[in-house]
Amino acid sequence: MRIKTKLSLGLGFLFSVLLLLAVLGIFYIHRLSNDSKSITKDNYESLVYSKNMMSALDELDIDQKSSLLKFETNLKAQENNITEEGEEEITIELRNEFKNLKLDSLTNSEKNLVRQKLYAITEINLQSIVRKNKEASESASDAVLYMSLIAAVTILITFSFIVNFPGYIANPIKELTDSIKEISRKNYSQRLHFKSNDEFGELAIAFNKMAKKLDEYDNSNLAQIIFQKKRIETIINTMHDPIIGLDENNFVLFVNQEAIGILGISEVDMLGKYAPDVALHNDLLRVLLNETDVSKPLKIFSENKESYFTKEILQIISDSNIIGKVIVLKNVTKFKELDAAKTNFIATISHELKTPIASIKMGLKLLKDDRVGVVNEEQKKLIENISEDTSRLLKITGELLDLSQVESGTIQLHYNPTAPQEVVDYAIQSMKFQAEQKGVNIDIKIQEELPYLNIDIEKTAWVMVNLISNAIRYSAENSKIEIDIKKDKEHIIFSVKDFGKGIDPKYIDKIFDKFFRIPNGVPSSGTGLGLAISKDFIESQQGIIWVESEFGKGSEFKFSLPI
Repeated sequence: MRIKTKLSLGLGFLFSVLLLLAVLGIFYIHRLSNDSKSITKDNYESLVYSKNMMSALDELDIDQKSSLLKFETNLKAQENNITEEGEEEITIELRNEFKNLKLDSLTNSEKNLVRQKLYAITEINLQSIVRKNKEASESASDAVLYMSLIAAVTILITFSFIVNFPGYIANPIKELTDSIKEISRKNYSQRLHFKSNDEFGELAIAFNKMAKKLDEYDNSNLAQIIFQKKRIETIINTMHDPIIGLDENNFVLFVNQEAIGILGISEVDMLGKYAPDVALHNDLLRVLLNETDVSKPLKIFSENKESYFTKEILQIISDSNIIGKVIVLKNVTKFKELDAAKTNFIATISHELKTPIASIKMGLKLLKDDRVGVVNEEQKKLIENISEDTSRLLKITGELLDLSQVESGTIQLHYNPTAPQEVVDYAIQSMKFQAEQKGVNIDIKIQEELPYLNIDIEKTAWVMVNLISNAIRYSAENSKIEIDIKKDKEHIIFSVKDFGKGIDPKYIDKIFDKFFRIPNGVPSSGTGLGLAISKDFIESQQGIIWVESEFGKGSEFKFSLPI
């Protein structure tokens, strides 16, 4: 039976009992009311009429006319109020006696006979009152009894309903709630056992089916997850790059053998541990957990030699939330060795070329001297061309030497307190002739009372010369460039601005790369190393160099150095 049907039947029963009580109550109250009305109206009035006639009979000798009228009136009223058995016969007899009474022929004995008739009527009504009172009492008792029985039965049924029905509803709900909690704890073996054929029974069947499906899915999914986990662990362990996996709270999820080898920590001491706690006793892990410095290669002792690794931190994101990260170390030792070999090769070749090139320049200088011999105009032109090519070669070898020093970390910086204007003066003196040849005017603005800088003046002036040289090269003839030196908080900013073609925005990020030259730019003898070396010289002195350019309107190169 459905719960809805049970509720309807239960509430319908209670409604029926209440309706029955109401009907019985109304019935007995109406019955008692009728009995009471019968007693008070009919019998009581008969008693009053009999009393009045008795009084009139007693007053007959005093005032016959008035007494007869009074007797006649009450007798007629009595004749119209006959309600009891035997009362009518007596009343008729009383009427006959009253006829004789009007003739004044009644004797005392006959008057006594009238009184007896009146006493008889009175007695009949008194007995009727007693009888009807008894019947009313019995009706009241019956009503109390029946209503008490019905009320008792109703109370018992209602009490049973109150005691049992909440449990009938609440207990299955509580059992369902407990089972759902077990399911939420992944206890998919939980089952409901409701024997009823109502909605709770259907709910139990549906719940058990769901739990069974979840159990099957969990077992199959767990097996699949375990399989995938083992496969991923196998792949990670076969990789030659050290890999460490962390969750969102920095607990170690996995670590491959390569990472264990370079860290020198056993797998047991790492898996499931809080990484910062493990890093307290391991300097390398502490460096790996630091997310701020990921650009420079790390020097780590591995494979019985000093090796170089680059660090990459990959964040794992799910639904816009970071759920973990993976630290990957890539072994770049071979590339580092090749780079070092390249740097040494460049340094060696540049150094070796510098001496013969200097000798060539000396020989060209002697050829120009008339004391050695007179040369014709064509020979002079050839000598000039050779001299220019030699100067270009000498400049290239010088830049390559500077580059090799920067890359090998052997660059020598000689710090001295230097006024910013000294740097500008040195650069202007070097580039004055080149500017005059092209008709480029150099406009210099230097803020007054600038503080001294603790810098290497030669390296800094070399950067300034390179920037001014580029500005002149990319400026039109008879134009100008602007040099501005000013203080900004704790730094001095050097600026060189030209009004040439500017730099295409797509090349801005590459402008300081080694050997990069803007395609379709101004033809020159540059190597593409000048800005790269400038960047290294400035950054080695804790400075910053950058460019601001508007394509078609010119460029402004700036660098700042700390005071």
